[in-house]
Amino acid sequence: MEHGTHDTGTAHDHEAHAAGGPAAHMHAHGGASWGTAAKATLHCLTGCAIGEILGMVIGTALLWGNAQTMILAIALAFVFGYSFTLFAVRRGGLDWKSAIKVALAADTVSIAVMELVDNGIIALTPGAMDAHLSDALFWTALLGGFAVAFAVTTPVNKWMIGRGKGHAVVHAHH
Repeated sequence: MEHGTHDTGTAHDHEAHAAGGPAAHMHAHGGASWGTAAKATLHCLTGCAIGEILGMVIGTALLWGNAQTMILAIALAFVFGYSFTLFAVRRGGLDWKSAIKVALAADTVSIAVMELVDNGIIALTPGAMDAHLSDALFWTALLGGFAVAFAVTTPVNKWMIGRGKGHAVVHAHH
């Protein structure tokens, strides 16, 4: 999801935002809004989902075992999760080194929580680890895991953004 369009449907004053940095996404009480946290989480979830599904498809196609496939899926979730932020802040004018630092600061905790929850659900769902891509159980566990990961990660992102950390770091650069 492009950072320039992440606030579709809500008022977003870029001049006030630039002047206030991360604080522009915080309420007077010092916390981030739930909407801002949900949008940051959805942004992260999009990259994670692309990477994770791609990893599962590649691992399954190569007839890899569960552990190898899961490792690949998690690695690609981080790659795609970071990439979305990296390219957005690069478009905003940051050099590569600064953009990488921002992406790491913005997304590491969010992606880690999301992957822990999502893969934990898949691992704990009976039969899901052995399900094939053509099985409804595979997709139900994966998509259900994404939904639960979103619900768990959104409050984490809200807390971090409210303190000027996580996804709030990105907003200072677009």
